[in-house]
Amino acid sequence: MSPLASHFGDHLKELRQRISISLGAVVLCSLCAYLFSTEISRFLMLPLFQACPDLAGLVYTNLTEAFVSYLKISVLVGLIVSFPVLLYETWAFVSPGLHRHEKKIARAVVFWATILFAFGVGFAYFVVMPKALAFLMSFAGENLEALPKLDSYLTFVARSSLAFGLAFEIPFLMVAAGKAGIVPAKYFVRQRKYSYLGILILSFLLAAGDIVSSILLALPLFVLYELGILVMRIFVSKKEDTA
Repeated sequence: MSPLASHFGDHLKELRQRISISLGAVVLCSLCAYLFSTEISRFLMLPLFQACPDLAGLVYTNLTEAFVSYLKISVLVGLIVSFPVLLYETWAFVSPGLHRHEKKIARAVVFWATILFAFGVGFAYFVVMPKALAFLMSFAGENLEALPKLDSYLTFVARSSLAFGLAFEIPFLMVAAGKAGIVPAKYFVRQRKYSYLGILILSFLLAAGDIVSSILLALPLFVLYELGILVMRIFVSKKEDTA
């Protein structure tokens, strides 16, 4: 076997191992989340009842809808909770053969990326979601009654929280792309105006068209984008200069 084939085989073996660990973490966290699916669902319903205090409750129109809803929410919560493991396995695969000082940097990156993700999820739940739900529920009136379905609502909240958490990962994704050699550090500077436009469109879509919520999401994303450029200049550009 040639050295190139051997190297590729080792790389593929490492990829399989890291995927297995990631899937195992998601499955384990999802199973644990299912044990508390009722409590998690009640917690996720709080923003809706705060936005619409007169709402009696949610409905489900299919006999299996409640079970499937709890199962789906458990998987989404499992993805959110297992995010640090997924992040570490991804970073370890992208940056193989790290030296001791680089491993410390990797741990720091995983830590701060996890903090950013948690902050994004919390920002969605505590700041954006109440305003977005108040806007969406405001269409109810004398001739239009709001009857939110359990499955649709829980999926909306969980997916939105996951999307916001991932959106707050902009600095990590930028650094990972630069360290892997996919995108040079100066690329994000040149594409700043297009990136800002993309952030505005993404914020508008995630906030369900609510202008206030869109602004609340876009502003921190602008800051995170600039933070990503700064981190890339410190870590990625320094490596390019010494190469």
